[in-house]
Amino acid sequence: MLARVLLAAVAVLATWPANTYALTIVTRGEATQAAIAEAYLPSFKAATDIQVRQDTWDGNMDTLHTKVTEGGWDIVVVDADELASGCNDGLFEKLDWSAIGGKDHYLGMAISDCGVGAVLQNTVLAWDRDKFQATPTWGDFWDVAKIPGKRGLEKSVRGALEVALMADGVAPGDVYKTLASGDGVDRAFRKLDQLKPYIVWWQTPAEAAKILGSGDVLMTATPSSVIATANGGSKRNFGLQFAGSLYEPRSWVVVKGGQNLRDAQQFLYIAGAASLEARLFRMSGEIGLAKNVNDWLTPEQQAASPISPANTNAALRVDNGFWHDNLAKLRTRFDAWLAQQ
Repeated sequence: MLARVLLAAVAVLATWPANTYALTIVTRGEATQAAIAEAYLPSFKAATDIQVRQDTWDGNMDTLHTKVTEGGWDIVVVDADELASGCNDGLFEKLDWSAIGGKDHYLGMAISDCGVGAVLQNTVLAWDRDKFQATPTWGDFWDVAKIPGKRGLEKSVRGALEVALMADGVAPGDVYKTLASGDGVDRAFRKLDQLKPYIVWWQTPAEAAKILGSGDVLMTATPSSVIATANGGSKRNFGLQFAGSLYEPRSWVVVKGGQNLRDAQQFLYIAGAASLEARLFRMSGEIGLAKNVNDWLTPEQQAASPISPANTNAALRVDNGFWHDNLAKLRTRFDAWLAQQ
């Protein structure tokens, strides 16, 4: 089946003019970079014979502005806020969807004027099934009297407030409406006060997996990708609770004015193949946003896929508009709260 996908891609792309410049693909972090290199690049190079250079960035928009001005980057993975601001500021090309597979190939959340879905990021509640056999909720996560043990949370106000409110009984669909009021923010911080003595803070996904694997925590909020990888590669027995998880798509964008527009379109065409996106999931736990990716996964893999309908329907999409407007002031309050004894 994969061979047929590649043959079809070669047939489509053979009519496109070649370019002499290396295509530069920029992702978040070395782990994602390595997974992209293994899952996508062999098929891309076989179909096109285009040379690729990879780079990483940390999401700093000043860096992106510089790269647009000076050149050097072609395709970048961005989050929803970066996608919106970069598209509005003219940093990204408007996509020619007919050249990259068409909108009908993708889930609705993957489609925008300047971006096509790259992966779905999902922060779930994870726990060690060898130590706790039931399936916990965020309410259980907070209930250290009933279920003793430390808890892991990312050292970030973004995400912490949402799960605190869900632990306090707010329905996922009402979280951002609640946070939009001052009382809602106060309520979230009061809930965090209750758990603060039991929290082990992490700052990278690898740290989240490490503290769970070492037994430093019984449960943790964590990107689902590192748990799927640990269960598959390291044969761990970690549970994934998608109910009340937080998801947001990340997108491929093409940097405005680059010399490799045609090559970039060819990469996006091939990277959107459901078979390759499924390969990415098996390698890294990150999954693309083509409609039929789950058809390429086993039932066990589908259960851990963030884009399986049952998992997406039980989750809360991160409201990037809310965080765009409120992150600075809420981060200041969160940092002050962390410093309190």
